[in-house]
Amino acid sequence: MIPKKQLEEVKNQLIQQIETTFPADKKEFAKHEIMGMNDAQLIDFLQKNRLLKIPEEIPAQQMQTRECVFCSIIRNEIDSYKIDENKDNIAILEINPISKGHVLIIPKEHIKTSGKLPQNSFSLAKKIAKKIKTKLKPKEVQIHSSNMFGHEIINVLPVYKEEHLGSPRYQEKKENLEKLKKKLEKKPSKKKKKVVKKKIQEKEKIRIPKRIP
Repeated sequence: MIPKKQLEEVKNQLIQQIETTFPADKKEFAKHEIMGMNDAQLIDFLQKNRLLKIPEEIPAQQMQTRECVFCSIIRNEIDSYKIDENKDNIAILEINPISKGHVLIIPKEHIKTSGKLPQNSFSLAKKIAKKIKTKLKPKEVQIHSSNMFGHEIINVLPVYKEEHLGSPRYQEKKENLEKLKKKLEKKPSKKKKKVVKKKIQEKEKIRIPKRIP
């Protein structure tokens, strides 16, 4: 069992590494992803990325090339609030959103560049955006691709005032995420019962033989 104090130190080191090596437009997102992890999620993330044996310093190159948190989400190794999916992507609620209903579209494969995103990634994003517009009533819903931990994702961002990807984030409460999930998740389709119509067999005509004179 890793002491809580050591986990906090490792988390702080990750934050410092992000602060010094990540592009300015991606720092806040990465920091909030790390800060939003509980102890179990952080340990799982460190084990998957083989970072437990590097408590003093995490080189920038290793940080960027190791397996990302999104891949762990895809494999259900980290809990998430999934609201929809298709063949190549899942849609989850952002736990550190910019605005209410902020959703991430995550390709199931580790896509490194936006040019390689499946076309149905944007189809799912548009579907979610339409549902957000209907259910949550923002002024608009923006769709932006971004790259974190070397994994290309799509942000579906509701705009209520003047929010954008560089806006401050906050840690959403679990109960609020649960409510949003119920409101936005894809409902299971109800299978219609097939009504079997009985074929009415026509009565055979009675043939009367011709009279023989």
